[in-house]
Amino acid sequence: MPTACNDKTLKRQIRLQTMTHKLALGWFSFSCCEDSTIVFTELLNDHFDEWSKVIDFQYIRILKKNNKIHNLDVAFVEGAIVSEHDAMKLKEIRKNCKKLIAIGSCAINGMPSAQRNTFDDGKKKEIEFLIEKFHLAEKVRTPGDIVKVDDRVMGCPMSEQAFLDVLNKTLKEFNIV
Repeated sequence: MPTACNDKTLKRQIRLQTMTHKLALGWFSFSCCEDSTIVFTELLNDHFDEWSKVIDFQYIRILKKNNKIHNLDVAFVEGAIVSEHDAMKLKEIRKNCKKLIAIGSCAINGMPSAQRNTFDDGKKKEIEFLIEKFHLAEKVRTPGDIVKVDDRVMGCPMSEQAFLDVLNKTLKEFNIV
């Protein structure tokens, strides 16, 4: 049985560990105009000081050269899935995060990329060389068509307030704040 001193020390260590635990975050972009990434970057300009105290930015290609996908708490995914390569990458992301959040219209409903899913045979024949050249899948899919999506942030670009609401909810879910 721990002594009172050891118990106090343990409680202090747990408190310190909790205070230093940060949300391991990744931001991923697939086929889209990356407008939500731009909004996210602007939000970083406004919130970086406070967020850097509670968020460990592990994968954000637009900000860092050395990124890692492993052991993420949350992955924010923007864009439609247009190829098998995209689908495999998305599955890797899903395997390495506890929560996946679809960001923006392209990730939620596939549009506008998914318009080609409704093309008539003539239009499909017209773009066939592009599909082959870029190794695209026959159909455009959303992340939710391929993996479990835990939450969504609507908009094109995403709504700043909706993103902040989801981020704050996620920070609470992971006992960060």
